[in-house]
Amino acid sequence: MINYAHRGASEYAPENTLSSFYLGLLQGANGIETDVQRTKDGVLVLFHDDSVDRISDGTGQLSDYTFEELRKLKVYGNSITGFYDRVVTLREFLEKFSQYDIQFAIELKGAGVEKETLNMVREFGVFDKTTFTSFNFDYIRKIKELNSEARVGWLTDEITDENMKKLLDIGGEELAPKAENITAELVEKLRTVNLGVRAWGVFNISLMKKMCELKVDGMTVNFLDRLYQFLQRSK
Repeated sequence: MINYAHRGASEYAPENTLSSFYLGLLQGANGIETDVQRTKDGVLVLFHDDSVDRISDGTGQLSDYTFEELRKLKVYGNSITGFYDRVVTLREFLEKFSQYDIQFAIELKGAGVEKETLNMVREFGVFDKTTFTSFNFDYIRKIKELNSEARVGWLTDEITDENMKKLLDIGGEELAPKAENITAELVEKLRTVNLGVRAWGVFNISLMKKMCELKVDGMTVNFLDRLYQFLQRSK
């Protein structure tokens, strides 16, 4: 199972920052999940929200910031100690983490980032270890149009026959439903059509254990240490 660090070890460190990603690996993650969007001056950065308000000392829309302006913000996330980090670019992230034998799940958060994200992933030699994901089907379809061999995953709340067919029609590889909506029957159904299943929204230990029992292919969690320890004990 792939233990994806959800925006890094985001329960403990400022999400989508280098400290969070490194901590995730130290806690036992064998994959990293992150989000890509573009700044006002066109730089690809790792950031989840449209607004910077929730996790930083800034205000307003991320797309209204240049990268240099964004870099000056302190990213706090869930920190209760005053610890902060800085916004990181996709290039900086890949420079540091492409060397590790881990999987990557890169969520496309806006239109127009597909080609540059794909090219950068190929540049750093992690194409075969990367799944390009989005809640927006058009973004993953664009990835497939750019490179039919790219692995894509569709993030959804629930799985229907219609969205299974839609993903299969473009040659997609993975459906990623909200964890609370995943059942044994759903996993079996996805297996029969050769679709991988990755859970998101795993916000507590009981749900984490349920996903392990259902033998999903991977899950994004904020507490990599606890999933790692549970998987080690289950061997």
